[in-house]
Amino acid sequence: MIQEIAPMKYDNHYEEQKPLPDDWLLVYRGGELLCSCEGGELSFPKVSEVGQEDVDLTYLFSIDRERFFLMREELHGMPQGYDWQKISLMRGVQPRYRAFAGETGMQLADWYRSNRYCGRCGKRMVPDHKERMMRCPDCGYMAYPKICPGVIVAVTDADRILLTKYAPAPGRTANYALVAGFTEIGETLEETVQREVMEEVGLKVKNIRYYKNQPWSFTSTLLCGFFCEVDGDASVRLDTEELSVGEWFRRDEIPFDDDGVSLTREMIGVFKAGGPLFS
Repeated sequence: MIQEIAPMKYDNHYEEQKPLPDDWLLVYRGGELLCSCEGGELSFPKVSEVGQEDVDLTYLFSIDRERFFLMREELHGMPQGYDWQKISLMRGVQPRYRAFAGETGMQLADWYRSNRYCGRCGKRMVPDHKERMMRCPDCGYMAYPKICPGVIVAVTDADRILLTKYAPAPGRTANYALVAGFTEIGETLEETVQREVMEEVGLKVKNIRYYKNQPWSFTSTLLCGFFCEVDGDASVRLDTEELSVGEWFRRDEIPFDDDGVSLTREMIGVFKAGGPLFS
């Protein structure tokens, strides 16, 4: 999966740091990232390549000894050799650790942009000096980065798995996926599994088994993967506002393999391969 960058180590411990000329700079514009993919290798501008005087750069994280900073101000001019690319590009580029940095930085960039003003009194927020937190100097409100828990659900019926496609909408892919959804307030992850499956495809499920989780910064989500089995009738009753397709596939009919990026694809690949988990 995209976060699996071993033997390199991601370190998100926050402390104020001064950028050096050779540090990486992450610059975002809407859903786009300033980068280069020359020769098939992902690269970001170095701090020294931006050339804006007195620019305010925020330390994000490090991967091994490489440090990544966020440019929160508007970029004036374009560093030579770089261009704006959709963040979805990070799903298919190398090296993997830079792709992970690009998508993770976007989540933090969105958080900073969404917390410029206090949600309680409307005053300008200021960054804390000891931890990653924005604070209101007027009313004292503190805002920390938020992570939205959600579930990815592989619904199975003997040697079949249920694959879905989202209903057409801007930003949605037309690829096969699994049932998915966000956890509601007061709800356990297992209850989320039951509710989302019932809402999206009209099925009761049993034997809910946790599999694995994945940070998915494309949607600021911590995805938790579950396998479960149909409980009773396996007839799909589709929520057509959310989904356009809900089909059962036998193992030898699954139309794709694991792409090494997403938890969804890994779970489908695990089912396709069979093994002790399904015995």
